[in-house]
Amino acid sequence: MTPAGAPTVFVIDDDAAVRASIQGLLKSVGLRSESFGTAQAFLASKRPDGPSCLVLDVRLPGISGLDFQHELADAGIQIPIIFITGHGDIPMTVKAMKSGAVEFLTKPFRDQDLLDAIYEALDRDRAARQQQSKLAELRKRYEALTAREREVMGLVVSGMLNKQVASELGTSEITIKIHRGHVMRKMQAESLAELVRMAAKLELPSGKK
Repeated sequence: MTPAGAPTVFVIDDDAAVRASIQGLLKSVGLRSESFGTAQAFLASKRPDGPSCLVLDVRLPGISGLDFQHELADAGIQIPIIFITGHGDIPMTVKAMKSGAVEFLTKPFRDQDLLDAIYEALDRDRAARQQQSKLAELRKRYEALTAREREVMGLVVSGMLNKQVASELGTSEITIKIHRGHVMRKMQAESLAELVRMAAKLELPSGKK
């Protein structure tokens, strides 16, 4: 059983010998891996929840690695990709890197170059997962606000003073101060500047809704 949070390297290459070689290298440095002969087999698999990256051959049966990169992005599957190929060229490399690939290695490549790229990819994925986790926690706090508290938060972060918010919402300044205090406490914001940053991360529309 894989420990929770343990990283996994997925290898997709139609050459069984290449898959075995890469998996052997990964095992030698204590990295867990899974390999697939096609992109479809990877998509059909149940993937463990933890940091991961994809070592992807550019030329695959049925779909090219570059097309698969776009398919993953369109499906909302965010996984760092390291391309490997025996037939690389500069336009192909540029296209892959512009689409967010971590590295583009032409066979034969040094084991260390592949490992360096994999470690960088796993670090990227860990950082992205931490950001997603923090954002999910922030959303949870925001969803705990009442409808009126959300209105007050939207107006406050747009730069309005308490008395302006009170006028906008047709209530007293004291009431707005109370709502604002609830917002700060529930969102765990220590300052207005921090609350503004939280609203930006949540991509909240400012102003009354």
